[in-house]
Amino acid sequence: MVKEYKLWENEMPLYEADKPCENKLTAYLHEDDMVRPAVVIYPGGAYALYGETEQHPIARFYYDHGYNAFICYYRIAPYHHPAPLMDAQRAVKLVRYRAEEWHIDPERVFTIGFSAGGHLNGCVATLPDVCTVLGDAVDGMDARPTGAILSYAVISAEEHTHAGSFMNLLGERCEELCHSLSLEYCVGKDTCPCFVWHTISDTCVSVKNSILFTEALIAQGIDCELHLFPKGDHGWGLAEPFPGTCQWPLLSLDWLNRQG
Repeated sequence: MVKEYKLWENEMPLYEADKPCENKLTAYLHEDDMVRPAVVIYPGGAYALYGETEQHPIARFYYDHGYNAFICYYRIAPYHHPAPLMDAQRAVKLVRYRAEEWHIDPERVFTIGFSAGGHLNGCVATLPDVCTVLGDAVDGMDARPTGAILSYAVISAEEHTHAGSFMNLLGERCEELCHSLSLEYCVGKDTCPCFVWHTISDTCVSVKNSILFTEALIAQGIDCELHLFPKGDHGWGLAEPFPGTCQWPLLSLDWLNRQG
């Protein structure tokens, strides 16, 4: 069963009437009473759009393997930080808040992000909760996922950056704020466990982003798993055209099953 829900029912913080946005969570829900884990998906697209291969194909894969899956349509440019992070954290909180209704184990809510959506996912995994402005019941839920999967993620704002993602995320405040959102510096003791994968041949977002992030996880003693594959272009989601790389979804399932 595929249904759509609003991330924000009544009031959306930082909403601007002249800047339309999706404000939705697309849910792939099993039609039985079995309590299942959940995965919240953040598609990539340089904080400017939503990559087609990183939406429904990903949700269907995890749904077919027993998960309730949710695609989060977070705010993108012309909205800037912290609006996307608020939406991303709200999605995790909403899944936990409605866990009983949706037959979800609130202790097994995972996130997965691709490219710029991987950066957003890394923010959810590492940064403090900014989604407390309404003070409603959803706000009171924990925004930190049980674990996070980062797929060819944008991480660094420095030498190996994807400049367009940071410009779209931060706008005129890019130079001022980019270091604070360079995620290799954001990992702390309360960062959730992470599964990280990338391809060495990625010419859009350098594999060094994932290496830097994993090194930071290791330095903080955070449970993590890193997979580097030799071939595969950027933005291919399940990576079906690339032998070897297309193993990553099953590898991620194995990792998920060992969490929590």
